[in-house]
Amino acid sequence: MFDIEKELQRVHLTRPGMPLVMGILNVTPDSFSDGGLFVSKKVMESRVIQMIDEGVDILDIGGESTRPGADKVALEIELERVIPVIEWVSERFDTPLSVDTYKTKVMYEAIAAGAVLVNDVNALQESGAVECVANSHASVCLMHKQGNPNTMQVEPSYENVVEEVKAFLLERASLCEKVGIHKKRIILDPGFGFGKTLEHNKGLFTNLSEFTNLEYPVLVGVSRKRMIGELLNGAPVENRLHGSVAAALLAGMKNAKIVRVHDVGPTVDALNVVAKLI
Repeated sequence: MFDIEKELQRVHLTRPGMPLVMGILNVTPDSFSDGGLFVSKKVMESRVIQMIDEGVDILDIGGESTRPGADKVALEIELERVIPVIEWVSERFDTPLSVDTYKTKVMYEAIAAGAVLVNDVNALQESGAVECVANSHASVCLMHKQGNPNTMQVEPSYENVVEEVKAFLLERASLCEKVGIHKKRIILDPGFGFGKTLEHNKGLFTNLSEFTNLEYPVLVGVSRKRMIGELLNGAPVENRLHGSVAAALLAGMKNAKIVRVHDVGPTVDALNVVAKLI
């Protein structure tokens, strides 16, 4: 089981009050930010070692892009991409591994291969997904999204984005608990950029305490996303590092327990400095 309280206690020895850093490893050819960069085995291995050396706390491994407009990936292809990576890392390192998937079969195989956290953009809504996690020792991150990758950024709308996202996440968490997933195994993610405009994202971030005051730890993932580019007057993906690090710092100061990032080293350094100055 991924014991977030234990992991936070370990991290807080060096950066008190700061969140865990989840490093993104996309083994896909079409991720919005680093697609294709870490597909080859040699480059993937080098990237894993780099993130571990930089102080990553969790590795999040995904084989299907969920960026706006992304095409679905066949189950067998996703398994071929993800499982060997999880096996390779788990055999060599003690770093907790997360699998970024919404497919039940991938969850089963990933947990068997060594993943201790399921990071699901679909909040375990696929058939059998809740039971898969409930019958394992894995934890789960439940994320909110509106629509699917092909449609989610086509005029997303809410009457009250904070209340609607919160209600959805609490409903999913309650269902998980009813089938045997202990509260300590559940993490919530408001889903920045997943069926939200910039104003929706800003509303969620400004009111992050509405989520961090709940009984579940919160993950924030805004690294290199469109919202960062928009806040930086249209900055392209490759120019969003500083904005992403700033957002991760602010999320940590707002009591997020995990920040999901592409740039592990700069984020860890920034968190360490803040922890020593506040």
